[in-house]
Amino acid sequence: MGDHASWITRFRAVPRAPVQLVCFPHAGGSAGFYFPMAAPLAPQAEVLAVQYPGRQNRRFEPCVDDIGELADAVVAALGQWQDRPLALFGHSMGAVVAFETARRLALPPVRLFVSGRRAPSAYRAESVHLRDDDGIVAELRALSGTDAGILGDEEFLRMILPAIRADYRAIETYRSAPDAVLDLPVTALTGDSDPRVSVDEARAWSAHTTGAFDLAVFPGGHFFLADHQRDVLALIARGISASSASK
Repeated sequence: MGDHASWITRFRAVPRAPVQLVCFPHAGGSAGFYFPMAAPLAPQAEVLAVQYPGRQNRRFEPCVDDIGELADAVVAALGQWQDRPLALFGHSMGAVVAFETARRLALPPVRLFVSGRRAPSAYRAESVHLRDDDGIVAELRALSGTDAGILGDEEFLRMILPAIRADYRAIETYRSAPDAVLDLPVTALTGDSDPRVSVDEARAWSAHTTGAFDLAVFPGGHFFLADHQRDVLALIARGISASSASK
């Protein structure tokens, strides 16, 4: 599944940052989604973003359609980055990959941020990955997470749809272990009109940690992050600061 270096993108080096924030993309997303976070969070955190296979600079690599395999590979890739404490942030599918990565890390992260995703215990039966290509594109339009120009570019869509389908297969076939509970602070973020996550389903993340838990609800749908970037960044900065101070 590629060499370890291909899994992690660092947008800018912040050697004096006390924490490295590892960010996990949504289904069909890429590391570049988190580029806008790098400058605002420096010097408090150095932003690292996970690049899943099958897209952008890894577009010729086989896609991975299993959450556990993705988490295993990320843990292996993070081996060279653990000179400082880690915090994890994941949006949508990325929230679950981040959760499973946190479970596997030998040194627990200082905080886990889970955004735009219901808790593993809040199960919904979904089968977007079994739809035809038009059905998957309809889902992307419904969530408003993909640029309209891309959705209208048939040639480009054909190129990226295999990665999107693999991601949906990974998240829709994922089942958490019965003992999937962390011992670290968890912050959940959600949009109040997200069609894929209710506020109660986001609050259910509290059952997956014995540490502190807090929930932030923003106006908006599945990609509320785009409209509330400043507030989301402030929340992340506060969470990192609080967790770092308690160490």
